[in-house]
Amino acid sequence: MRIVGGRHRGRRLIAPSGQAVRPTSDRAREALFDILSHGRLATEGSPFAEQPVLDAFAGTGALGLEALSRGAAKACFIEQDREALSALRRNLAVLGEEGRAEIIAGDATRPPRARIACAVAFIDPPYRSGLAGSAVMALARAGWLMPHALAVVEVGARETFALPPGFMLLDQRVYGAARLVFLRREAEAPGDA
Repeated sequence: MRIVGGRHRGRRLIAPSGQAVRPTSDRAREALFDILSHGRLATEGSPFAEQPVLDAFAGTGALGLEALSRGAAKACFIEQDREALSALRRNLAVLGEEGRAEIIAGDATRPPRARIACAVAFIDPPYRSGLAGSAVMALARAGWLMPHALAVVEVGARETFALPPGFMLLDQRVYGAARLVFLRREAEAPGDA
C-alpha cells in the first residue's frame, strides 16, 4: 500500500498484520481523490485543500495521509484498535506529518467533542458492520463536520446504507468490493446544538 498522489506520492505505508484493518485499495483511493480534486465535487477547487480533514475508523491512516499529501491543512484520525494506532503513528512519523495530525484513540460512533470542525470526513467502518450511518450522525453531533462538509463513506459494494438525516446524497461509485458514497452535510443538520 502506497500514497498515490501529492508530495508523498509512492511512499509506502505500514499496515498491521491480521484482519483488524482493511485498508482502502490504492485503486479506490486514487479514484476517490481524483473525484475530489478534479470531478464535479471540485467546482471551487479541491474541497480539502488547505482545510482540516477527518479520517474516522482510520486504520493505517491511508485516507487522511493521502489528503495531507495532496494539500490538506491538518488531519484528525479516530481509531480504537491498538495495532492500527501503532501503524498509524509509524506512518505519520515516516512521512514527517506528526505536526499536522491529531490522533484520537476511540470509537468513531461515540467520538469526543471536536476541537476542530473538518471540511471533509472519510468514514470507513468495517464492511457489513452497520456502523456507517450512526458514525456519520455521531460525528456531526460532536462537531467534527463543518456546515456543508463533504462526508465520504466507504461501505461494502452490496451493503445497505441508509442516508442519514441532515445529509444529501451527491454520488456513489463502486470499486471492486468497495462502494464510495459521497454526502453533503446540510447547514443545520438534525441534532445540531
